[in-house]
Amino acid sequence: MSTPHVHITQIKQSAQHSSFGSIDFWQENDFGIEGNTSTGKFKFTVFDSGIIRIQASRFEKFEENPYSVISSPTSTFFQIESDEDCIFLSTKKVTLKIRKRNFQLSFLDSKGQILNEDDPLGISWIGTEVSSYKKVQPKEKFIGLGEKTGNLNRFGNAYTNWNTDYFAYGTGDDPLYMSIPFFIGVHERGKYGIFLDNTHKSVFNFGASTNRFIYFGAEDGDMDYYFIHEPSVREIISSYTQLTGRMEMPPKWALGFQQCRYSYYPDKEVYTLANTFREKNMPADVIYLDIHHMENYKVFTFDGEKFPDPKELISHLKQKGFRVVVIMDPGIKTQEGYAPYDEGKEKGLFVTYPDGETYQAQVWPGWCAFPDFTNPATRDWWVEKMKFYTDAGVDGFWTDMNEPASWGQFTPNLIEFDYEGEGASHRKARNVYGMQMARSAKEGIEVQNPKERPFVLTRAGFAGIQRHAAAWTGDNVASEEHMLAGVRLVNSLGLSGVAFSGYDVGGFAGEASKSLFARWMSIAAFSPFYRAHSMINTNDSEPWAFGEEVEEISRNYMKLRYQLLPTIYSSFYQSTLDGRPISASLAVSYAEDETIYSSAFQNQYIFCDRFLVAPVESTKELTKIYLPKGTWYNLFSGEKLSGGQSHLIECPLNYLPVFVKSGSIFAMQSCVSSTAERHDGVLRLHCYPGSASETFSLYEDDGISHDYKKGHHVQREITLEPENNRLLISEAKGEFQSEFDRIRIYLHDFHRERIQIDGKTHAVKRENFAFLEKLTEFDPLPEHLHPYREIQNLAYVDLTYSPKEMLLELS
Repeated sequence: MSTPHVHITQIKQSAQHSSFGSIDFWQENDFGIEGNTSTGKFKFTVFDSGIIRIQASRFEKFEENPYSVISSPTSTFFQIESDEDCIFLSTKKVTLKIRKRNFQLSFLDSKGQILNEDDPLGISWIGTEVSSYKKVQPKEKFIGLGEKTGNLNRFGNAYTNWNTDYFAYGTGDDPLYMSIPFFIGVHERGKYGIFLDNTHKSVFNFGASTNRFIYFGAEDGDMDYYFIHEPSVREIISSYTQLTGRMEMPPKWALGFQQCRYSYYPDKEVYTLANTFREKNMPADVIYLDIHHMENYKVFTFDGEKFPDPKELISHLKQKGFRVVVIMDPGIKTQEGYAPYDEGKEKGLFVTYPDGETYQAQVWPGWCAFPDFTNPATRDWWVEKMKFYTDAGVDGFWTDMNEPASWGQFTPNLIEFDYEGEGASHRKARNVYGMQMARSAKEGIEVQNPKERPFVLTRAGFAGIQRHAAAWTGDNVASEEHMLAGVRLVNSLGLSGVAFSGYDVGGFAGEASKSLFARWMSIAAFSPFYRAHSMINTNDSEPWAFGEEVEEISRNYMKLRYQLLPTIYSSFYQSTLDGRPISASLAVSYAEDETIYSSAFQNQYIFCDRFLVAPVESTKELTKIYLPKGTWYNLFSGEKLSGGQSHLIECPLNYLPVFVKSGSIFAMQSCVSSTAERHDGVLRLHCYPGSASETFSLYEDDGISHDYKKGHHVQREITLEPENNRLLISEAKGEFQSEFDRIRIYLHDFHRERIQIDGKTHAVKRENFAFLEKLTEFDPLPEHLHPYREIQNLAYVDLTYSPKEMLLELS
């Protein structure tokens, strides 16, 4: 250990590369190591055995992002060793090796194998820009980085994190609305994650225009990143969300189908919309009110002509089982006499220029001021203002234009934000602005409607946004390419901790063809967030607006979505515990399989841990899909297929390629018109044989209140044990009484005529079973007939629901 040297040499800002220098002094502290180099200071903090924080600064004080990381270091055991050349900081999972001469960092696993290592250029600066240069490991792939277009494997490309309003973006364009500077590296020796905790504009270059290194960095601030190592991608995501938080359980209605248009007005159109859903027997839970619900686009107003009695409208919709979500934009019209503007100006709650003048830019209402959501006082004020909407009965909030967006799309960097009292320019605050607006909206619901769980949908965000809101992928386009790009965006968000996300079904800009809309509705039924949305001055795009065939296909998948709610809801609860994605790229479970990264198969994903979904263009009737190792079943036909290979699959418009992995169990209910309607009380369990024990955790609560946090829920572990030829349903645990009173168990590909249930012999019944209803043959010509798939002679047994343990012996 060297002699203490605490003075940091002030380095002249240079347009050339400047290294961090050699280590002059270091010492152990309670959670790791800290010290100085010839040009700055550093700190290595052990957060737990698989997470080490790296901080390097040329300032006297480390900069902190107060918004993303919510956990603190634990008293994890670690040890420190050093020799003449290196310092070693080790936990049971990872070792950080620091070369004293040039501050070159290497991360090794418990076996001493290199997971990640610096290029000799290491951490360095060019002026205020700080970067970390890394060697590429053999056959290394890079995944994640949040809302980024392009391929699953990011290698060979570079990306910018700068929240941007990008109408009708291309399927390869960057940046978009949301910035999550977290990626996962995968190679032959292991897997790791890196989260750059710096809110300035940042760049991640995974080998674009260089064959020497990959690098990531920010235009200002410290080099501050968390290195995460776990055996699997899933565990790395769990560790990342341990740092940045996990979503809370959403209200059940937020998992139903949601309908939006820019815009539905006047109120008579909204009444008609709701009535049509019910008349056409199409389940739906949410109707959105876009900017035309407001008076001249001013937030916290209703247009008195278009919506003369919003409270009555919302009450009527609730009677029909609909919840109402309204849009909130941050721009406050600079109009004297408009209360939000007058109050915000008087209290100093708006973003300002350095001389204190209120910053203004043009958005929908005209010239606007912008609330400074990085100021706690502003957030408290916004919470109070939301009473306007909750008093009218509004249930959820959609925070849009919160990058922040303005006409001209070039916000001056010198405007100033409170940044929790620290002060910051637009350069540092922009990327967290939308996240803090979403936070304010969530806190507003919690204060104004404390008995119900909040639902907030946001366009912009930063790392940790999952604690405050669901996300959608902005102003997409009605095209086949955008449909598939949206799938990749949602899967990438899932890799980055945002489990509750989706896209505008049918495309926002442009007009979908009949076949495109039908296919998009089927894919989105297997998405965490299920919302159709369309733009003003385009054709209607409700599920019945494309003709009878599309209407029936849409209805089939909407009903299937609602029937699968017990499985979807249970998966959401699991995600609140461990951060796992609801829509998971195949890289989550099959990262070592080279085939999943190919352009032909990279769109495929696992939904709710059980369903492999193979999105396909609506123009195709045949497609090649890839099934990872194991055995798989076609959901709709029951056909058994071998994994580890590709298959040519028929994909008529009414049948999306969906497969169930062997050993799976999932739960269904009867269809309902909305989550407010009670199902028939029959829990339908579908079981598929496998080679190893698999467990499905069924979760129930009241779907709306916060009581689940106090134990007012019920859970049951349902385990299929092939080695014992039995199905075990554990005792119900929790204070909530299940809504089910009967159980029907479907035994797919089980060849049994009798089974033992709690020691008593029961005859197995059989029926032909279909997950989707047969379509009407509107045109009876043979070439126009629709295929219909049902599983022949599917075995099932009926039981009375009991909260006690139940045992089915299948031998």
